[in-house]
Amino acid sequence: MAVKMNPFRNRFSVIVCAYTEKRWDDLLSAVDSLRAQTQPASEIILAIDHNPVLFERAQAQFPDLTVVENSEKRGLSGARNSGIAVAHGDVIAFMDEDAVADPNWLELLAAGFSDPQVLGVGGAIIPWWITKQPAWLPEEFNWVVGCTYRGMPEEASPVRNLIGCNMAFRSEVFSQVGGFRSEIGRVGTFPAGCEETELCIRTKQILPEGHFLYEPRAQVHHRVPASRTNLRYFTDRCYAEGLSKALVSRLVGAQDGLSSEKSYTFRTLPRGVLRGLKDAFLRAKWSGLGRAGAIIVGLAFTTAGYLTGRLMLLRDKNKPIASPKLSLDHQ
Repeated sequence: MAVKMNPFRNRFSVIVCAYTEKRWDDLLSAVDSLRAQTQPASEIILAIDHNPVLFERAQAQFPDLTVVENSEKRGLSGARNSGIAVAHGDVIAFMDEDAVADPNWLELLAAGFSDPQVLGVGGAIIPWWITKQPAWLPEEFNWVVGCTYRGMPEEASPVRNLIGCNMAFRSEVFSQVGGFRSEIGRVGTFPAGCEETELCIRTKQILPEGHFLYEPRAQVHHRVPASRTNLRYFTDRCYAEGLSKALVSRLVGAQDGLSSEKSYTFRTLPRGVLRGLKDAFLRAKWSGLGRAGAIIVGLAFTTAGYLTGRLMLLRDKNKPIASPKLSLDHQ
């Protein structure tokens, strides 16, 4: 199936999802950064995830924005789908409510869509440490805190999938492929993920002539609170990622579902361990030992989560998989 794409249409709808009033100040900053874009969005959509009080507060605070409630199952996937359903843009972009975009964020994303074969464009997610950055946390595992990690391209390049805090898709992708799957992804504070990974892989399987582009100059800055800088969160997030990878592999096939992970595991991570050991023993930077150890521990917990997920899916192998349908008001 081929998708007809117009490279000259760049009306952006930007969707920001929120679920808790505890991040209200973060949400205000996120919206301010979107209003200050050098290429303005045609609309900003706030999708509130099953929180009536937050929904009413957002409606009152942002009368010029589109504020919608998650009409699907609770979780980030449903909130995103609810935003997509009311979006009118030719390109639909996503940013987290606890992130702030550079002023030229949309302008740089838009440039990537000049190629009609580009299905989506994503950019770099820079960690914004609210407290001190942990010396033991390796950059190879910055994905644990939702940010760009060592091993990703350093210049504009095709990638398998985009990352949720900084990504944009042509609207035709959702009309032809469907939305985000509610079986995958974060619900509240539970540290799951991979809903955008599954969507990108599914899109490529249905629309093989297109590709996704990573543009590291298109940057957002993602707040990382102290609660995400301890070892317990690190291991929980790694384990949850493994569970999610198992489900993605079932949905899209292990070959596509784990293609990037194989290179990451056998090339990026060993280099990270060696880098940490060299820092420790050749430069007397003993935090390198912590980083090398964290890579080994992180890989172990991610693998354990993946194997556990595979066993759970084998037990439920006869359970039907729902189709990722999406009702789009703007089509």
